[in-house]
Parts: sequence; C-alpha cells; structure tokens
Amino acid sequence: MEESVKKLTAETIASISACKTVSELNDVRVKTLGKSGALTALLKGMKDVPPEKRPAAGKIVNDARETLEQAVSERQKALENEELLRKLSEERIDITIDSPLKNHGGLHPLSIMRNRIEEFFCSLGFVIADSPEIETDYYNFEALNIPADHPAREMQDTFFITENILLRSQTSSGQIRMMEKVKPPIKMLSPGRVFRSDEADATHSPVFHQVEGLVVDKGITMCDLKGILDLFAKKFFSNETKTRFRPSYFPFTEPSVEVDASCGKCGGKGCNVCKGTGWIEIMGAGMVNRNVLKNCGINPDEYTGFAFGCGLDRITNIIYGISDARIPFENDLRFLKQFN
Repeated sequence: MEESVKKLTAETIASISACKTVSELNDVRVKTLGKSGALTALLKGMKDVPPEKRPAAGKIVNDARETLEQAVSERQKALENEELLRKLSEERIDITIDSPLKNHGGLHPLSIMRNRIEEFFCSLGFVIADSPEIETDYYNFEALNIPADHPAREMQDTFFITENILLRSQTSSGQIRMMEKVKPPIKMLSPGRVFRSDEADATHSPVFHQVEGLVVDKGITMCDLKGILDLFAKKFFSNETKTRFRPSYFPFTEPSVEVDASCGKCGGKGCNVCKGTGWIEIMGAGMVNRNVLKNCGINPDEYTGFAFGCGLDRITNIIYGISDARIPFENDLRFLKQFN
C-alpha cells in the first residue's frame, strides 16, 4: 500500500508540473483525486487491509491527498498568473502613442454673459421669471402703456402672427405677468429672446436678447435705481466705471432715462469705441409709469417701482470687444473656441 501511494504521488506530481494549461491540470486532478480517481480507488481498498494496519494506511493515503491537492493548487495559481501576464502583454495599450485630441464644447458667449448677469442680480435678491415668446397685444403693448397709434405697433416694426398675437418685441411683457400674479414687494429679472422686424447688419438683428429688471415696493426712488445700476456697471466693466443718466422717453416709465457707462477702453477720454464721447450707452431705465401699475392692480399712491432693460447682445459685444452683432450667430468655430 505504502509503495503504491508513493509511486502514484510521484507520478502525479510529475504530471502536474508538466501541465501547460488549467484545463490539463484539471484532467490530472480528476484522474487522481476525483471520485473515480486512482487515489480514491486506493482509499476504497482499505477494506482489504488488516484492521491493525488500517490507521497507518489511512494516514498515508490522506497525507498523499493533501500533498497532491496542494501541488494542484500551487500549479493552478502559477498557470493563472502566466495566463494573466500573457494577456497583459498581448492586450497592452501604449499610452505614449499620439492620438487626435477630442474637441470639448463650451458655452456660447451670450450664454456666459446671461449666466453672469443672472447670478449677479440673484445675489441682490432678484428672482428669474420667464414669459412666453409668443405674446398677446395686451401684454406686449396695451398693459405697458403703449397706445394703439404708437409706431411700435406697425407691421414694419413687430412680427404679428394675427391681429392680436405677435412675437414679443420686449421682455417687459414678463413684468406685467409677474405684477398680475405677485403683489409687492417684487424684485424680478426677465431675460429672453425678443423679435423685431429689422434687417441684419452690424448693429441690428431680427432676433436678439434682452434682460429686464423690475423692483416694486413702498418708497422706491430713482436713488435706488442708480445705486443698483452703478453696482452693475462696476461689476461688469471695472471698479472705476462711472454711470450717468440722460433724460429719455419710454411709454412704460416716467421719468425715463438712458444709462451710459464711462468707456472702459479710454477711461472717458474719448476713443473709437465710444466714438470720442467717453461714454457708452448700456441700457434704458426709469420709474414705472403709474398707468402700468394701475393696469396690474397695484395702487400707485402706495407703491412705486423702477425698471431697467439692456440688450444682452450689446453688453456681450462691449465686454468681449465684438465689433459686429452678426459674428456670434455665424457658427464660426474659430470664434466660438475662444470661449471654451
């Protein structure tokens, strides 16, 4: 018995060492250690061993099983490691090989500027309010104190869909909708696209963007308006920027003003950007007309407010030095990549 076990163990270990694959190793394991294997057959033959010799014989067989199982386990680990190294060698990726860089997209300059303006006014307690781009005559004109004979209502200035439905020509219509739904105090910003019947050129477009703000509360004055717009100019141009108000006319504000900022390029001395004046017009503003407050059910004897509006395209062009309003819409990657 002992000699048979030693011989089987030696032969099996030699076969295990000669295995080149895990599959071959598994065949050797089954042949020797399986249910019908050679070592199992020796164990079953223990019944023929004299009773007094069975413990010693059983120990010899069990020790051989442990030795062979350990040999199989070690050889399997070695074969698996060899297979892993082979795969790593064959499937290796050379990260030093040059490959074309993938282009990453970025925000459009108008989106960048809109986000910055929204973030600024939100920090002052304003809420962002959206409104329809397809509007009624009432919200776009009548509620804003623009009479029926006003030139803005002519077909050559506004895109009318029907007699009463049009593409909004200003985001001020969103302010009317807000004042109808929410009673003072109100602090809102209304950004979005607007449409006017203009030929596209360096300074005009039939589609452009506005950002309009509205504040309504008790005791609001022009001083509050000037304070916020001074802060806006310093935030988006420079800390040295000054603002000035020039008298103007808008049907929905009274008094109305045009707001200028000192030219950032020449510091107010006069250059080609400011056309020698030292000032650049940035927006229109004024105190909300009493009639507009009445149209929205707000008592003008109790509440006052101010409104302001700027062309987002114009502000963007000034800050980024874009000389032609058509450039941002031409999808020229050479231009757009500057903002990635």
